Amino acid sequence: MTHEGKATKLPYGALLALAMTGFICIVTETLPAGLLPEIGEGLGISSSLAGQMVTVYALGSLLAAIPLTIATRGWRRRSVLLLTVIGFLLFNSITALSSVYWLTLIARFFAGVSAGLAWSLIGGYARRMVEPASQGRAMAVAMVGTPIALSLGVPLGTWLGGVIGWRMSFAVMSGLTLVLIAWVLIKVPDYPGQSSSQRMPLRQVLFTPGVRPVLGVVLTWMLAHNILYTYVAPFVSLAGLGAHVDLVLLVFGVAALMGIWVGGRLVDRHLRTAVLLSLATFAGVSVFFGIFSASATAIYLGVFVWGLTFGGAATLLQTALADAAGEGADVALSMNVVVWNSAIAGGGLLGGVLLGHWGAGAFAWVMVLVLLVSLGIAFRARAHGFVSGERAAGQVAGAH
Repeated sequence: MTHEGKATKLPYGALLALAMTGFICIVTETLPAGLLPEIGEGLGISSSLAGQMVTVYALGSLLAAIPLTIATRGWRRRSVLLLTVIGFLLFNSITALSSVYWLTLIARFFAGVSAGLAWSLIGGYARRMVEPASQGRAMAVAMVGTPIALSLGVPLGTWLGGVIGWRMSFAVMSGLTLVLIAWVLIKVPDYPGQSSSQRMPLRQVLFTPGVRPVLGVVLTWMLAHNILYTYVAPFVSLAGLGAHVDLVLLVFGVAALMGIWVGGRLVDRHLRTAVLLSLATFAGVSVFFGIFSASATAIYLGVFVWGLTFGGAATLLQTALADAAGEGADVALSMNVVVWNSAIAGGGLLGGVLLGHWGAGAFAWVMVLVLLVSLGIAFRARAHGFVSGERAAGQVAGAH
């Protein structure tokens, strides 16, 4: 460790605790998606009403991320992290025990609130543990829970629900959270919050050069991603893969893990190049999907490349955002939570409209248009946002 309490080597024990927090966020969010019939039966409601358990969770994250991040800026960092984790313990336990629909929805909303605060905290926390030159790699490790949860969380939760019931699935999440609380207390270093002189107003953070272009790329990139990810089942059905959606998502998840590793290697020295290359490749894959949507082989190949481009996205975008925001990094990362979740909701809405009016074959061409906009924003943000060359030593956002 250096005299500032920053690790000269990556503190994997602490960073993986942050990754576990992200994993619990994602699995808690997506768990109901694979268990809707069972939850509906258990609570005496329809599957579509059970599906609102996912909606209210996302709503909690959206509404709470910025105000809670601002409210807790002065608190010690580990206290805030533990608060979010204890929130998961409490609200997943209520979900497991509740037999009343409205109480379940309230628990899900506040679980989402916990997630909103967690997502705005994880990136900045990871950066504070290491020297500036290693911040991107540290964030890549802290983000590794996300693709694991996205690729394995829903199928694992669905399988678990079938074996032990949906309530016990949420109880298992509570058990994992207890393990995480102990892990945080043992391994994760504590840091002071920001002093009042360091706290930038929300408007000032938003208008810091580079912040809005990065958020613009987050919105467009994730909008294109979520059109396809949300409706991957009807899309792959065009190639006769309707019965193999789990395998398609597994290919995506494995590729995304590889993408995280690649992103972690590139982020500190070639951030701009990695972002432009990822977006251009995703746009190319979208064209490929549009032309070869009826070929199962082409779909598997395309999904693998799509996963590669997506894996490093969170690391690249959050590093760029935190670098641009400087002292306002935590607030900027809370804005990222809102924009990211808005893109998920927007992808669901836009994809639904496209599916209803033109069919799944229209996804690819709309994605190409959205990704070209994303590429344009990223390309123009050369001076601020997505800067050329190696990340400068002065870019120590989040290291306040």
